[in-house]
Amino acid sequence: MIGAPQAVNLMQRWLDAAQVAGKSSKTIEAYRRDVSGFLGFLTRYHGGELGLSVLAGLTITDMRAWMAHMRGQGLSGRSLARALSAVKGFYSWLHRAEGVDNPAVAAMRGPKLKPRLPRPVEVADARELLARVEHKEAWVEARDTAVLLLLYGCGMRVSEALGLNRGQAPLPEVLRILGKGRKERILPVLPVAREGVASYLRACPYDLSEDGPLFIGVRGKRLGARAVQKLMENLRRQLGLPSTATPHALRHSFATHLLEAGGDLRTIQELLGHASLSTTQVYTHLDQTRLMEVYEQSHPAAKRT
Repeated sequence: MIGAPQAVNLMQRWLDAAQVAGKSSKTIEAYRRDVSGFLGFLTRYHGGELGLSVLAGLTITDMRAWMAHMRGQGLSGRSLARALSAVKGFYSWLHRAEGVDNPAVAAMRGPKLKPRLPRPVEVADARELLARVEHKEAWVEARDTAVLLLLYGCGMRVSEALGLNRGQAPLPEVLRILGKGRKERILPVLPVAREGVASYLRACPYDLSEDGPLFIGVRGKRLGARAVQKLMENLRRQLGLPSTATPHALRHSFATHLLEAGGDLRTIQELLGHASLSTTQVYTHLDQTRLMEVYEQSHPAAKRT
């Protein structure tokens, strides 16, 4: 809990501005949680009114005390880096909205993190996943196959695939979608994915309205992400795949397999909808890692007796 009304009001104004800027509800909730914790610590640490003057006068010592406190609470390095990023975002807004210029906050550096490499599904495993989809209801089996084809064949996020409406089908060769942050991007749709969606629609027993969902559950409502997660849980159990074989891993697989086949990094960035090339470059590191694994396993010089 934050004890100072002025700090609460400032945070809420910042969150409102983030919402107007198109940040997702999950992102805004993470911002609220991280900055609320930061302000709550400062209220206890300073033991008095937490107003604009206190926020403007924070020192390196204050910031280090907060980070030490967070570490003491068992926060991971990655979570602490995320919280610090949220605090810096809050202060960037304070600078624009209230003229607060605090170099101590800007100067803080989070813990050094090893890049978190995506865990793609192997090509053969991805094919096997698609081949293993089954359900007693033929239309549900066709639906599940179509969804997985869009994740793996187009690099869609689960939310993007499930957010499609009936009026967007039959899917064109090139599809415009609104992705994360409501950014529009263009996706080529493979013939096998287009046919997968067409097969699902032919089998679907419901009369779907043009402005309603494309993918629905057995009760006729828009299919939820949890259903796709459960589908992948069942499939990876059957195939003995690790827990990293999630619906989102199919998107990683799309990018990784394109790169391995000689795809251009800039093109893959556009297909994934990454705002920054540095986000996409993690796949380059992954490709190099796998290349070294193959080298060490197969090169004669690596085999010592």
